[in-house]
Amino acid sequence: MIDRRRLLQTVFATSALAPLGVFSATLAATPGAGEAAALVSDIGEAAVDGNPQLATNLGLDSGARAGLKARLAPRGIEARNAAITRNSEWLTKIRAIDGSGLSGQDGVSFGVVKFQAETLDEARGFGYGDFGFVDAAAFPIQPYTLSQLTGTYQFLPDFLATQHTIETTADAEAYLSRLSAMAKVMDEETESVQADAGKGVIPPDFVIRKTLVQMRSLRTPAAAEAGLTTSLAQRAAAKGLAGDWSGRAARIVGGEVYPALDRQIALMEDLLPKAASTAGIWDLPDGAAYYATALKLMTTTDLDPDTIHAMGLEQSRAILERMDGILKAQGMVEGTVGARMAALGKDPRFLYPNTEAGKAQILTDLNAQIVDLQARLPAYFGRLPKAGVEVRRVPPAIEAGAPGGYAVSPSLDGSRPGAYYINLRDTAEWPKWSLPTLTYHEAIPGHHLQGTLAIENQALPLISKALFFSAYGEGWALYSEQLADEMGVYANDPFGELGYLQSLLFRASRLVADTGLHHKRWSREQAIRYMVDTGGDEESSIASEVERYCVWPGQACSYKIGHTEWVRLREDARAQLGDRFDIRGFHDVTLAAGGMPIAVLQTVVADWVASRRG
Repeated sequence: MIDRRRLLQTVFATSALAPLGVFSATLAATPGAGEAAALVSDIGEAAVDGNPQLATNLGLDSGARAGLKARLAPRGIEARNAAITRNSEWLTKIRAIDGSGLSGQDGVSFGVVKFQAETLDEARGFGYGDFGFVDAAAFPIQPYTLSQLTGTYQFLPDFLATQHTIETTADAEAYLSRLSAMAKVMDEETESVQADAGKGVIPPDFVIRKTLVQMRSLRTPAAAEAGLTTSLAQRAAAKGLAGDWSGRAARIVGGEVYPALDRQIALMEDLLPKAASTAGIWDLPDGAAYYATALKLMTTTDLDPDTIHAMGLEQSRAILERMDGILKAQGMVEGTVGARMAALGKDPRFLYPNTEAGKAQILTDLNAQIVDLQARLPAYFGRLPKAGVEVRRVPPAIEAGAPGGYAVSPSLDGSRPGAYYINLRDTAEWPKWSLPTLTYHEAIPGHHLQGTLAIENQALPLISKALFFSAYGEGWALYSEQLADEMGVYANDPFGELGYLQSLLFRASRLVADTGLHHKRWSREQAIRYMVDTGGDEESSIASEVERYCVWPGQACSYKIGHTEWVRLREDARAQLGDRFDIRGFHDVTLAAGGMPIAVLQTVVADWVASRRG
């Protein structure tokens, strides 16, 4: 692995992106650029140093940072308060710099940290949930420390199995240290949840019930048979590392991790009778203000809930009209679009067996789709990622509450490839015509392409590799679904096109459901019914999705709002440039600077258009 402890002191001295023009300016080009870059560097370094999981995710837990591989970030009340203090200190330094004259990468990087610090500052007074400038999950604020989607119990087993590499005895020892740290961090979470409950912040009862199912599943195996134990033992054996890794891990799991998990289970069982069925956070302390801040962080816009709700309804109507035409052309004329899509989703022609063999075939087919699309990319992109992408199954222990799919970026040093995970809890959720668009969203040209180009770009500040702006990243992934359609992948596949449009409709209806839950006070059941009736998706899948929106307020809105802005910016640039518009250039320049808020992306595109005009 490469030691990048002082990465930020060198990346501004040389540029790996000279052909991209607008981002090839040196620091000396604008007054104050050196001061801004130094602060951006400090924030990036501190963000990684303060989050050992992020360091591992980026492949930066070696060399001078090797000690981070044995640690976990704290998760308790003190950690929350420390994060708030740290953000306030950074914001003071940011506001002391006049960034109005910055341009190119200097302006992008400074705009990134300024937006994040200022928006998080709005959230410092809520006093509950999670708070952080950057974390591996890309959620700066979350109302519930423990849920079916949040908490150390939920993410760490898979993290240790897939991202904590085992090559040496030191790596194995670091794994054991992290197991012990897991117990400590879980107890910190327990204390935090107890304090939040005292303020009236308790997850909905249906969230607690699903959380308990997952916690008990993790707790079920004997310590020696637990995945936390066998992952280390098997990988250490594969590398020929001498030692009683299984026995030592089992003692920590049985003597430290399981007791901490038991305490969390007991706490959630105690909270369940006190929990309400209210799905939205409007019922929490300062719930409306919390939702407004969450929306701003997730969409990186100032759009209010009513505007977003109306946008979702309008865009859903337009997509439904297009789907209706395709369905009628296939002889499906009776009933609503949602009802016809639901029937299509149950058509045996398009279903995989809900068996291990059927699930393995899904993974095989997804890999074949990646290979097919690879050949189409050079016509649309001047720069392509070097790292490959693997399709993996969401671990069965967490699939009940996990999203349908998600991506994990490769490490900075190239030692770990990118991956995208698909949830195979029930193959009925994935009729064959629905799968291609998932590949284009999570892998190429979606998350893997966008995220890996940033990871591999030596000219980017570290913070631009660490931060994930959901409207930019999820908006790009949804734009990638549209781009695949424009590439012609559905030219002879009307059912595949319906799958793409259903995905687009799904994201538009999320705007309605998320604002319905948290602003218009919809129930869980009301949101599920709306989404099932609108798009015809499998109800079990939609139920998990709606429960996701309940614990990640605002995040579901980032996809379609981001997608809408990506398309608008592209078409505005095309209209302004005419024959000078180059789709490869548009993609290269908008992906060159890493993740960013929508306002910063608008500036990047405006600068590129001006440079093309000459």
